[in-house]
Amino acid sequence: MRSVLPPGIARRLWQIMAVVGVIATILYAIFPSTTTADTAFALLAVTVMAACVIGPLRWDAEPPSAWRSMAAAAILFMVGVLIRPTVSEMAMPWPLLADVASFSGYLLLAAFVLILLHRRGSLDRHAALDGLTVCLSAGVASALLLALPAAEVPGRPGLLSVIQGMYPLVDVMLVLLMVNLTFTAKHWPVSLIALIGMMIGIFAGDLAYAIEGVEGHVYASPMLNVPFMLAYTALGVAALHPSVVDMGRAAKPPAQAWSWPRLSLLLPALAVPFALLPTPVSESITGRVLIAVAGALSVALLLIRAISAVRAQVAAQLRSEHQATHDPLTGLPNRQSMSSEVERLVTVVDPEGHDRVWVYMLDLDGFKWVNDSWGHDTGDQLVIEVGRRLRAAVPMNIPVARVGGDEFLLGFIGEKSGALRLVDDIRGCFARPFPVRDHDVVISASIGISHAAADPVNAAVTAEALMRDADTAMYRAKGEGPGRSTIFDTSMHAQVRERIELEVALRQALADDQLYVAYQPLVRLETGVPVGAEALVRWVHPERGPIPPMTFIPIAEDAGLINAIGTWVRKEALRQLGVWRSDGTVTDDFYLSINVSPRQLSDPELPLIVSGEMLRYGVPSQCVALEMTESVMVDGSSVTSRVLFELRELGVKLLVDDFGTGFSALGYLRRFPVTGVKIDRSFVTGLGVNHEDDEIVRAVVAMSHALGLSVIAEGVETPLQREALWAVGVVNGQGWLWGAAVPAAEFAHRWRDAIVRSSHLPAILSDPSGRHRRPD
Repeated sequence: MRSVLPPGIARRLWQIMAVVGVIATILYAIFPSTTTADTAFALLAVTVMAACVIGPLRWDAEPPSAWRSMAAAAILFMVGVLIRPTVSEMAMPWPLLADVASFSGYLLLAAFVLILLHRRGSLDRHAALDGLTVCLSAGVASALLLALPAAEVPGRPGLLSVIQGMYPLVDVMLVLLMVNLTFTAKHWPVSLIALIGMMIGIFAGDLAYAIEGVEGHVYASPMLNVPFMLAYTALGVAALHPSVVDMGRAAKPPAQAWSWPRLSLLLPALAVPFALLPTPVSESITGRVLIAVAGALSVALLLIRAISAVRAQVAAQLRSEHQATHDPLTGLPNRQSMSSEVERLVTVVDPEGHDRVWVYMLDLDGFKWVNDSWGHDTGDQLVIEVGRRLRAAVPMNIPVARVGGDEFLLGFIGEKSGALRLVDDIRGCFARPFPVRDHDVVISASIGISHAAADPVNAAVTAEALMRDADTAMYRAKGEGPGRSTIFDTSMHAQVRERIELEVALRQALADDQLYVAYQPLVRLETGVPVGAEALVRWVHPERGPIPPMTFIPIAEDAGLINAIGTWVRKEALRQLGVWRSDGTVTDDFYLSINVSPRQLSDPELPLIVSGEMLRYGVPSQCVALEMTESVMVDGSSVTSRVLFELRELGVKLLVDDFGTGFSALGYLRRFPVTGVKIDRSFVTGLGVNHEDDEIVRAVVAMSHALGLSVIAEGVETPLQREALWAVGVVNGQGWLWGAAVPAAEFAHRWRDAIVRSSHLPAILSDPSGRHRRPD
């Protein structure tokens, strides 16, 4: 629920409340014992009750039940104050009505503070001990100076005397709760300060009544209610101030320190019982007993507090040390802790024995895809489950650590046969799907293994080398495919250095425009005339020369650069197509095929971005095809699915690249809005030579035609392959038979005349099934 007041006025309601409260208090003091005074008191109480409801709702303060309790307490306090002058002159039990209302209000006030404490998570042992120390002193002082004298007033009903003596003790209990609330706050917002002011007002009013009670009076003057008026005002300010939201938020300090503000309250409290010894109240047996008990309890509380503080400090130290050496997500040791553990293993192996120290570095295959598809929360849950399975799968004497986002490290002492058996145990952890947030995630792990003999003298250096070499071997395993394991050998160092150098150079290439887009024609098999082209990224290093895509694309994927490269290629390709269309290099139906990565397709903004780029470069959607791998459909999340459908709604063609090498499931082609497939070159190579390849291509073409999909054959290198493809119904092809991918200028120079001439040739017609036929 939100207030309809303008935000500027809503933020100043607490100031209006303060002014109204002061005016009401002044009217009450100027016109005591009149209708004006009673009206001012009642209106202020009702206004504060409304503030306790409206303010927390306006600022979304939690929990609302606390403020409802406070609103009810405000009304009960008003009833008690207004009827007290009348009922105090009546015979028993009528005077008790005012006390019933007041005590009910105190109970609701206590409930209010307790609810806030529970909501804030602030019921702290140290604060409670400090609060008890303060309240013990206040309690013994109020009991000796106020409660006992009030209860012993002669000529007054015993029950009424007991009730009058209980008011100071009730105030002491409320002080205990408020002290706990303030001691557990990191800072004091305006609302908390106002609540403290409210308690001071209530305490001052009750103290005035208690002093009158010692004199034998239940009610003496309406001026005794002025502190309650100010308490009402402070409560209204607390409820209406924007900082009221802080009252229900967790604000527990990291440690309950004995700060100077706290000591300034505790030290006088500790001295109170002993300061009462030379006063007249200590002359009675009751007084001496209370003082002795209070003093002993104060010292006991101080000792308990000191012991508790020491234990808390030790616990905090242990917790800090654990956090410094353990991963907060999985609870497993972290890299720092594991480094020390591997160093220890190196020192405990018998130098004369046959055992060796083995270190295993695991990296989860496809973890980035999980994060990109389902979010980092799902990725975290996956990491937790992997850590749990690893710890459960290996003996407790084998240390397991999480040393990176999706990297785990294990250490083992034993023979090579035992080390290899441990690899099987590790792989077994990934044999079952991981149930994560209503998803079954199937992943594997690449494992790098290093080993060394004992070296107690150079244990630290050996441990560091083992971890580094296991990491190197893991990268080699990852390069060989998912789920592989590799044992380190020294030749890997040069390969790792090479990879790191290439990653740095690739980042520099992006910044220095060393990349360029090359274009390979997509041609009609019958005429050999290009109907489109595929845009392919190429890299020429200033010193190393051309770097093959099969070398730098995997590096770009691992380094998180594939998005930046893909975006740049798409923009440059669309820009070039716009230029070719405007200068007549290509015809209106010539299209450009551009590769998109799974990570790009997981971006929900991609359709909007592509639409804007086509509009910017003047390229119609039917002249753009986006190529994706089969894994996008198999592993695609709901976001990827939506992106594909939105791209298709733009009119963009969607092609499945390298079709036949992955899952090749008919269901995926039916479920997703793809418009065509590209038969992988591995099947085209055997056409006319290998009967099995002929049948596979024939089946793919038949299936695609049945679904109304276009078919493009990749890797066409010989006229025999071209004829075989044409014979089974393939219309378009791509490959070295028509040339490699070349820069834009060379492509335009080589193919412009052929493309333009093709617009005057008879068209190749297609029937609805997608099979080609010649014109009649």
